[in-house]
Amino acid sequence: MNRRSFVLSALAAGFFQTTVAGPQFQEMAEWSRFFIEADVQGSIVVLDARDKPETTYVYNASRSHQRYSPASTFKIPHSLFALDAGLLRDEFQVIPWDGVKRPTQAWNVDQDLRSAMRNSTVWVYERFAKELGDARETAYMRKIGYGNAVTTGDKPFWVEGDLAISSFEQIALLQRLYRNQLPFQVEHQRLVKDVLINEAGPNWILRAKTGWSGKIGWWVGWVEWPGGPVFFVLNMDTPNRLGDLAKRQSITRNVLRSLNALPLPPIP
Repeated sequence: MNRRSFVLSALAAGFFQTTVAGPQFQEMAEWSRFFIEADVQGSIVVLDARDKPETTYVYNASRSHQRYSPASTFKIPHSLFALDAGLLRDEFQVIPWDGVKRPTQAWNVDQDLRSAMRNSTVWVYERFAKELGDARETAYMRKIGYGNAVTTGDKPFWVEGDLAISSFEQIALLQRLYRNQLPFQVEHQRLVKDVLINEAGPNWILRAKTGWSGKIGWWVGWVEWPGGPVFFVLNMDTPNRLGDLAKRQSITRNVLRSLNALPLPPIP
């Protein structure tokens, strides 16, 4: 092998190692107490970008690499798809209710993007999926590298079907959205971030979305601080179904507070 071939081979080997190495992170075994106290099996990834270099903290890394149904966390990219395709003009456009009574009372009225995100209104996004079609949905997901990017299986494919994404992949998507680096109009990315606001204080904003497939629960988002954002992705089993859903936020809030990434609740 000549010198040029050797150098190229060495570079290629180094590139391969870089691409397969995966994200670097710090294991946080001490966070197990939050899951044990809640009697929950799950994982959490937190990327603290308030300081340089950024630090990624992980509890249960093997689970964080595993892909699961995104459930309603898919509403984040799905909203961008609908805006890009012209199905939505802005957050004020009325999405007419079809008159079908559903178990969640908040769904049984006309919606807009903000209410659909806040109430996690499934029928709105089922309508988007029907209007987009599987081919365009798949193309959009491949464009942003979303999980396994499939629409196969039962519908809705992001809850009952084969679509799946890992916690690390969720974190990567949130980072790109925060920085307006997704391949969509910047105003559309800013709009989606606006409707993701859950809470805010004098110097912080919490943007997040829950998700639940019936078996798996998510809470994903970030807390914005003057020094930078703190991204988080919580993934957990929900064997007690509705009885477990509040634990998504309680565990995440405890983790974030352990990093001083979320204020303590006010004293009554």
